[in-house]
Amino acid sequence: MSLLLFGLGLVFVLEGLVLALAPSRIDEILRLLAGMPVETRRILGLLAITTGGLLLWLANWLWA
Repeated sequence: MSLLLFGLGLVFVLEGLVLALAPSRIDEILRLLAGMPVETRRILGLLAITTGGLLLWLANWLWA
């Protein structure tokens, strides 16, 4: 459970840094995403989920 809370906290910190340091880039990225086909966004989401899961597995394996 503590690893989950650690991960969520890290996500909030990284998201906050992006919003605080480069807010204008967020608008550009959102426009870029809006111009992509739905299937491409779905594949990007699935790749992000897979990468995140692998990183969590690796962190857990290294931690134990």
